Amino acid sequence: MPLHVRNTMLDIETIMLFVTASTLLALAPGPDNIFVLTQSMSKGAKPGIFVTLGLCSGLVFHTSAVALGVAAIFQTSLLAFNILKFVGAAYLMYLAYMSFMSNSKNKVKANKDNLSPLKLYKRGIIMNITNPKVSIFFLAFLPQFTNPSSGSVTLQIFTLGAIFMLCALVVFSSIAIVAGKLGNWFNSSKNAENILNKLAGTVFAGLAIKLAMSEK
Repeated sequence: MPLHVRNTMLDIETIMLFVTASTLLALAPGPDNIFVLTQSMSKGAKPGIFVTLGLCSGLVFHTSAVALGVAAIFQTSLLAFNILKFVGAAYLMYLAYMSFMSNSKNKVKANKDNLSPLKLYKRGIIMNITNPKVSIFFLAFLPQFTNPSSGSVTLQIFTLGAIFMLCALVVFSSIAIVAGKLGNWFNSSKNAENILNKLAGTVFAGLAIKLAMSEK
């Protein structure tokens, strides 16, 4: 009889396999960790961690979508998929514009003053929940680790989603800390700061185009 973890209804082997897969997926280059990387390099490790908290909080939306069956709508409805992805692409383009415009000294100061922890946190949430491909990915990924004979599949989905969030939090926070240190070194030069802003803007624009052109 498999060993069960209380209140999870998932056996230890499944949990360990899921943690390994989730960590590797979080490490693989993608929109979220690239977003954390660019934000941390241009703004610092602490802002990057607040963005990370937002991104991980956004995963609650996608986990709930899978557990409640909403993710299937994004998979089957082209209209719903396109609406959400274009909202996300528009937001990324806005971030790209702000990054390019922050090259002047006064605008850089104003932009940094406005980036409160709450705004950074919201930025991460918006970035995450406006990507319908995350819901579709979760719809394909999470159920593979469930076992209907072990109890409520819905509860298992929420448990797996929580574990994935913890894995992403650890990985993305580590990226934020390392990128923040690199950013501090680059930011000692005014020209380097402008280069980082342009790099961030280019990355945001690229992610926006990639999201807008994505298909189910």
